[in-house]
Amino acid sequence: MKAVKIYLSLALLVLSFLHVNAQDSLHINHLKIANSQEDLVDVGRSLLKGHHSTRIDTVRQKVGKLHISALPVAGYTLQTGFAGVVTSDFAFYTSEHDQANLSSVLTSIAYTQYQQVILPVQANIWTRGNKYNILTDWRYLRYPSITYGLGGNSSADSGYNIYYGYLRLHQAILRTIARDFYLGLGFDADYFWNIQEVDPPAAKPTDFERYGLTRTEAAAGFSLHVLFDDRRNQINPEKGNYLSLIYRPSLTSLGSDNNFQTLLLDLRKYITFPSNTHNVLAFWSYDWLTLGSGNPPYLLLPSTGWDEYSNTGRGYIQGRYRSKNMLYLESEYRFGITTNGLLGGVVFANAESFSDMLTGHYTYINPGYGGGIRISLNKFSRTNIAVDYGWGIHGSGGFFVNLGEVF
Repeated sequence: MKAVKIYLSLALLVLSFLHVNAQDSLHINHLKIANSQEDLVDVGRSLLKGHHSTRIDTVRQKVGKLHISALPVAGYTLQTGFAGVVTSDFAFYTSEHDQANLSSVLTSIAYTQYQQVILPVQANIWTRGNKYNILTDWRYLRYPSITYGLGGNSSADSGYNIYYGYLRLHQAILRTIARDFYLGLGFDADYFWNIQEVDPPAAKPTDFERYGLTRTEAAAGFSLHVLFDDRRNQINPEKGNYLSLIYRPSLTSLGSDNNFQTLLLDLRKYITFPSNTHNVLAFWSYDWLTLGSGNPPYLLLPSTGWDEYSNTGRGYIQGRYRSKNMLYLESEYRFGITTNGLLGGVVFANAESFSDMLTGHYTYINPGYGGGIRISLNKFSRTNIAVDYGWGIHGSGGFFVNLGEVF
């Protein structure tokens, strides 16, 4: 969940007065450009010193050096209401050559207005020479939330509250088989417990009940990973391509409630436009499909905002649409506002379509659109705080906040 989708207000205040060293010595290809830019740490230093002060980074990455940041933050999103979060980021290199990829471990703990508890641990670790890529996605959630039923045409007033606990343990290791091309295996386990419908409509059975409401849901199985990634800065790419394919069969012999198969295809393209600027035109396709006749647990069905970092469907609350298959497209234009790089902006548009549960047809397309600002948190790694407002159909809309870009 992007470490619970970093919340903003207190973070801005804290960062303005702290000299944060989390990634100040990370080697970035455009180091000279970064040294001429400013970020929130520079703003804080200038305020403390009483005169303009800009950091200059001349240090290359050093193997074994751990860069740590920890921040208390607070804010608001559609699915959580007001929330308090403590988040930590650990970054390091395992190689010193120019093409070395940055390893990172991101974790946080959040308590929200709706009594949700969210504790993720997400790691992307590269071994020496980028030979192996170790991926970790562990989460614990106590998650009162809203469901709107199944299909791509559920009404906005059909939502009602559900409650459950969730433990997610996903682990994978990929090996380089050619430059920027990786192949690997993973094991994915998901377990939901104490599942309850809190205030369901009384007139008729809910979609959840018709699909198969139980107190627990479980899925487990090995997964096949295929990855191509030639982006040199995965945090905020200016150009490059990303392709990820994950095939996951879940089996009753390994603890699943049912046998089922899913396929996840994630495609991204980044173009510097115009070519003499740092503005970026970005495209994203995210297709989440159920293969064959098996039925995933209701809470593991493809759904709005339930991608790895909870970013699909800006303009809609998490879980707004849900079905066995999801097609998603988004485009975003990222541009600078201030010449010193401190502020930038984005405009975006997306569209999502969910298959009909009976026919499998994609009948409805649900668009979203909006804009936002980007505030430079670390100019050397090009990490931004992203604050967006998105609109959907039927009056849907709200703020969406991230640490780093949405995709």
